[in-house]
Amino acid sequence: MIACTTYAQRPKADIIKTNDGDLIIQPITHGTLVLQWKNKTIYVDPYGGAEKFKGIAPPDVILITDIHGDHLNMATLEGLDTKKAAFVVPSAVAKKLKSKYEKQLYVLKNGGMHMQEDLFVSAVPMYNLPEDSNSRHPKGRGNGYFLNLGGKGIYISGDTEDIKEMRKLVGVDIAFVCMNLPYTMDVKQAASAVLDFKPKIVYPYHYRGKPDMSDTTEFKRLVNAKNSKIEVRLRDWYTK
Repeated sequence: MIACTTYAQRPKADIIKTNDGDLIIQPITHGTLVLQWKNKTIYVDPYGGAEKFKGIAPPDVILITDIHGDHLNMATLEGLDTKKAAFVVPSAVAKKLKSKYEKQLYVLKNGGMHMQEDLFVSAVPMYNLPEDSNSRHPKGRGNGYFLNLGGKGIYISGDTEDIKEMRKLVGVDIAFVCMNLPYTMDVKQAASAVLDFKPKIVYPYHYRGKPDMSDTTEFKRLVNAKNSKIEVRLRDWYTK
């Protein structure tokens, strides 16, 4: 297992047992996290500067959900050791990375899949409602991701609203769900969707927008008022 060194400027990592070793979940900031399982280190939307990843092993896999700067951040990528990393990305992201990382890119459309040894990743839709030409996140441009690590189903929402594809998810053990208007959805939409697909554990993430922070405590209340079996884990993703 790859150890994750404690770093004062990020939340403490969580450890979850799987059928094949421990899964370490390390919140980094905003929509950025690191998953470590067996001999794999997976960076999700690396953002905020390379310093935020101090003490964490270099990535074997980098998942990027969309083209916006808080998901595809060239300054952060260029400060990281990405030599051995496979980049799993949507086509719109691949176009922006091609000149520097072309040989490392694996491009997935919504519904596409990628296998790397015992790591399985599938791309799921993420988009705003209603679907129109002015959407910040049009359907098909970005990817949410579903991973299976040691028998644990892990859903990473990316920037989305409470779309039908999210509500129909099955087999989710751990979910990372966004909630910040006007870019994604509010806490009521997020809670309603979570109550439909029923993850065992859910982390609100990507929740600070403008003009202020979403009420993640209210999200927890709304979820647990109707389903006390869903564990809502509140972490500070915006530690200075």
